[in-house]
Amino acid sequence: MIKSSITISLVNEARGGPFVFWDDIRAACKEAKELGFTGIEIFAPGPEVLAKSEAAKIVADHGLQISALGTGGGWVLHKWTLTSPEEKVRVNARNFIASMIEAGAPFGAPAIIGSLQGRHSETVDPLLAHSYLEEALDFLSAKAKNAGTFLLFEPLNRYESNLVRTIDEGMALVNKIGQKDHLKLLCDLFHMNIEEADIAASLIKCGTMVGHVHLADSNRKPAGLGHTDFGPISLALKQIGYRGYVSAEALPLPDSSMAARHTIDCFNRHFKG
Repeated sequence: MIKSSITISLVNEARGGPFVFWDDIRAACKEAKELGFTGIEIFAPGPEVLAKSEAAKIVADHGLQISALGTGGGWVLHKWTLTSPEEKVRVNARNFIASMIEAGAPFGAPAIIGSLQGRHSETVDPLLAHSYLEEALDFLSAKAKNAGTFLLFEPLNRYESNLVRTIDEGMALVNKIGQKDHLKLLCDLFHMNIEEADIAASLIKCGTMVGHVHLADSNRKPAGLGHTDFGPISLALKQIGYRGYVSAEALPLPDSSMAARHTIDCFNRHFKG
């Protein structure tokens, strides 16, 4: 059965980003539970959110699961990336993700590599950037394996990345690393709306490599407030036997509560059951 999830950001510096809830994890969990969500995805400043705070306990006390941990705080707060021209920065990015893998593993929450993947540039050509990325993913997927979990890699659209932008490119990357059980793709419907000719067909092609799905409409608003047709997408996920989370990573419009309601309405209409 496909599971529902919704995002919360605990990184104030990321304000304006596509997260439904902000700051107050207790209030977010209460509302998510009341609406019928089963999971909450946390965009955290670091692993201490789970290791030294009550965040995990609060989530559990509300009968929810932590569906995933975003690592983009490493970029927002420190400007670390896995493809930086500076070795120290690359090592910091890798170690930050490794710490998030270890923090999330006891809760069954995989870490997400999105913005922390970085870009190629004048100082790091495409070939070198990909070699840096592959080296990091090889290390981190092994780390996930040892921790008893898996890692999520997210292809980003052309306006946010110049490295891995399509599902085909993401699949090629996973195949190159060779850790298919411990490195999976995060398929974000907003990015796919830009890069894929047929979202449903791309999901079917991806098959068991689909490890997590981000739910947003064509305009990054909550599902139902754009022009995406979620029917074929839902059928595609069911066809490949997907049993993971469909997690709302959308702008909190018109506000967080209404965004959450739009999301769960779309989930119940198309993905539930």
